[in-house]
Amino acid sequence: MEKGLFNICLLWLLCACGNHSQYYTAEDFAGLPKTDAHVHIYTADTAFIHQARQDNFRLLTIAVEEPPGMALQERLGIAHHRRFPQQVAFAATLSIAGWDHPNWPQKTIAHLDSMISAGAMAIKFYKTIGMELQDEAGNFVMIDHPRFDTVLSFLTSKGIPVIGHFGEPKDCWLPLEKMQMNSNRKYYSRHPEFHMYAHPSYPSYHEQIAARNRMLQKHPQLRFIGAHLGSLEWNTDTLAACLDKFPNMAVDMAARIGDLQFQAMKDRQKVRDFFIRYQDRLIYGTDRTAEDDGPAPQFIHEAWLRDWAFFTGRDTLRSPSFEGVFTGLQLPKTVVDKIYRDNAEQWCRGLR
Repeated sequence: MEKGLFNICLLWLLCACGNHSQYYTAEDFAGLPKTDAHVHIYTADTAFIHQARQDNFRLLTIAVEEPPGMALQERLGIAHHRRFPQQVAFAATLSIAGWDHPNWPQKTIAHLDSMISAGAMAIKFYKTIGMELQDEAGNFVMIDHPRFDTVLSFLTSKGIPVIGHFGEPKDCWLPLEKMQMNSNRKYYSRHPEFHMYAHPSYPSYHEQIAARNRMLQKHPQLRFIGAHLGSLEWNTDTLAACLDKFPNMAVDMAARIGDLQFQAMKDRQKVRDFFIRYQDRLIYGTDRTAEDDGPAPQFIHEAWLRDWAFFTGRDTLRSPSFEGVFTGLQLPKTVVDKIYRDNAEQWCRGLR
């Protein structure tokens, strides 16, 4: 009887240990190589990079056509990549300057080719397409405009992914007081030019998404990473349908993890199932920015730890983005490895 009880206890302990080994813990954070595949380094200062090294992160810094300027951001990306080749990769950006000029496609391709030769892992297409760029007649230019096709075909032939930020979160089309995310209220208070509720004559949310989808239909071989959950952050079912429709599309989670946590607050299992089903298409990123007068590196360290707790644990958590509590997803190690490292390397092959 005592021997039988001992065997049962031993079997229970082995099962418990086996189950525990399927998941990472807080103690595993620093030891696991990870990639934050969506940051913006706007400074020559290297404190952010050193914090990333301490936390075992590789960074993909992405240039965009906004202050402090595309050219400076690309120069900084190249400089940091050359100084810290194992720590920093960079993505260049598409400029819409001179878009109406006849030689814009050729000039743009020449610039992007020079960036690729300098080591660019991807090219960013920014939300100014669809929200700011207009043709000579005053019509908004969307990403499915034929004028972009030559550039997109060039990138497809090179195997270079496009990181596409088209549209904005659904909150963008709501008044500030009705927005779901505190972070969105803060952002659009500071950037009213992109608050679409205040610009009813601009293209709608659905028009932005439809134009993106038409572009992907025209370029099915393009490697496409939808920034910010592909602006489908509000519903994992809708995002899942998009991923099913476009097999060459992945998404990063930059600045939208709070939206996933909000949905997990209502239905944790549904969000967890989504991560497991689409584990090869989801890329970790934060959208954190390093600037001369920006937050201390400790700020990003703490943000990285909060995200790690959400993906790897099952504690009760809170988010600064909304009111309420939710439970960590406790994803299997194999899934965590993919979203934190393997998928970034797969979709931006130069990150290997």
